Amino acid sequence: MSASASTVNVLTIDGPGGAGKGTISSLIAERLGWHLLDSGALYRLTAYAAGKHGVELNDETGLARVAENLDVAFPVADGAVQTLLEGEDVTRAIRTEQAGERASRVAAIPVVREALLKRQRDFAVGPGLVADGRDMGTVVFPGAGLKIFLTASAEERARRRHEQLRQAGVNATLPNLLQEIQARDARDTQRSVAPLKPADDAVTLDTTRLSIPEVVEQLTEWLTRKGMASGE
Repeated sequence: MSASASTVNVLTIDGPGGAGKGTISSLIAERLGWHLLDSGALYRLTAYAAGKHGVELNDETGLARVAENLDVAFPVADGAVQTLLEGEDVTRAIRTEQAGERASRVAAIPVVREALLKRQRDFAVGPGLVADGRDMGTVVFPGAGLKIFLTASAEERARRRHEQLRQAGVNATLPNLLQEIQARDARDTQRSVAPLKPADDAVTLDTTRLSIPEVVEQLTEWLTRKGMASGE
């Protein structure tokens, strides 16, 4: 049963691509036994489903209809989160650079964002939720108990993405990745609807020189101080 975000512990983690939101969010959720919302996946899934069903990215009405009717599931298998669209495992398919670029374009469309807003809020159920995205603290969960804005230099984010793709056996050049990240940053921060920015009451954490365990420990400490976690 869905519960109001005001009655459920919610941690929002916003920030640009490559800042570590996905990794940190999943680790925190696993540590606390909370639910996880990868909001970026919903936009990637909308863009992917649109392509699958022949809906063009300039067809705003069609895209909104796709968003409203997404058949999505996030089952966990062998400790890893899968992303299923209409029963098909699209975990890797929606994580390509092209999919990210399409998702960024879709996310800038007001009617699509509105269609996905309620669905995202429905993820706020006990014992708690870690919401990963770009407007979780500013738009989706403005009443969250703790809001974090993760950031890192564009160069470091490109390096991380390059290493991630290399390990996955995907060829990509660092200069091209840096250019794509800078272009996406510009698009996300300058869009008229829900631009990428820290919430007024968010805590900004630069991860450029921090390890993943260091970031997890810092966030766990802040949650504990607010009485939202035991700090285990």
